[in-house]
Amino acid sequence: MSLAPLPDPLPIRPLAHPLAAIVTLPGSKSLTNRALVCAALAEGTSEIINALHAQDTEAMVDGLAALGVDIAPQWESGRVVVQGSAGRPAADVALVDARLSGTTSRFLLPVAGLGVGLRRVDAANRMRERPMAEALRAVRTLGADVREVGAPGHLPVELTGGSLTGGVVRLRGDVSSQFLSGLLLAGPAMPKGLTVHLEGHLVSRPYVEMTVAVMEAFGVTVDQDDRTWVVAPQPYRATQYVVEPDASAASYCFAAAALVGGSVTVEGLGTGSGQGDLAFVDLLEQMGAEVERGATSTTVTGRGELLGIATNMAHVSDTAPTLAVVAAFAQGPTEVSGIGFIRGKETDRIRAVVTELQRLGVDAGEQPDGFTVRPGPVGPGTVQTYDDHRMAMAFALVGLRVAGIRIADPACVAKTFPRFWTMLDELSGPPGAGTMVRRP
Repeated sequence: MSLAPLPDPLPIRPLAHPLAAIVTLPGSKSLTNRALVCAALAEGTSEIINALHAQDTEAMVDGLAALGVDIAPQWESGRVVVQGSAGRPAADVALVDARLSGTTSRFLLPVAGLGVGLRRVDAANRMRERPMAEALRAVRTLGADVREVGAPGHLPVELTGGSLTGGVVRLRGDVSSQFLSGLLLAGPAMPKGLTVHLEGHLVSRPYVEMTVAVMEAFGVTVDQDDRTWVVAPQPYRATQYVVEPDASAASYCFAAAALVGGSVTVEGLGTGSGQGDLAFVDLLEQMGAEVERGATSTTVTGRGELLGIATNMAHVSDTAPTLAVVAAFAQGPTEVSGIGFIRGKETDRIRAVVTELQRLGVDAGEQPDGFTVRPGPVGPGTVQTYDDHRMAMAFALVGLRVAGIRIADPACVAKTFPRFWTMLDELSGPPGAGTMVRRP
């Protein structure tokens, strides 16, 4: 997808007034990509409503199309129509390019082992560097004929379609929950079904719970306890699936209210949401913000002084850079643990967060599984983003409080939230209705 050219680096305009905003956010990337896989493996025609249009979802749509799935995105209306393959993607020869998308690479690896033909799964250089060894070991255990073409344990790989027959596998959970989600999504189409026994600790468990919920919305039953998931061979049922707003994207709106004062309400994310990253507001509440949780919306109000906290963010790790930025303005240190695995994300997010806070004069330090932020004066500077959308969006919030903040490579937000800068401008701009933000 293409964006209008942005200044690079992009200057951020400090906020001149407290916030009073109601925000409508685009659909969840995580839900969109899970629903697309379920629809692709279903029997019949499905419709995905409020689908996110971003680089990661484009990668998923194009990857499924490469596997032979009849898929028609109508991005302007947020609608994607998918003619399901009944569990057998039909392409004789397929090249899946996951680009920089972790969900696309980890979900479509097992899907590529279904159907017939020769399949190659590849990605952009940074995604090639990210770990895939546990996923490759698992699909081999389940029968897949898969060969690494490059470095062992990494993309690119080649698979023989139809070789993934299923069975029983033990899977580590401490590297990425996407490995488990990918197996579960393909499980109903495996002739022998699928049983996964978890080894060790599962990071980002709410994302696995999200996967199961989307599968159930497409008519599949998953039997599970705390450490085992069982999926019998069964068809996905075509359906119309409505995607919730993105809770990870909402974290930036909520953090803005905590940082600069006033209130931000995000519509469509309420107490019934299954997105784990909505729990980010619990951390803001611990720091001193006021949180109002409604059935169909969530509101955060900044009340002035924020307090440092100590917290394990293993289950809300995508919001760790955002919390780090908020922590820079708190009273007292903040210690974040349990997130060593985010060193294998788009960048080493622990090191990147600490480096950029230090660049702005903040006393921050890294630990093997987290970081510490000791508040102090925050100065101006140009924040490097390491081609990481979450670094750009989190550190842009500093500029709402501090003059002279500029964000390098602002276009990297297109990976998951192409309209982020529009939202931020409307959030911090003068009163008046925008395309994403309106005033109460």
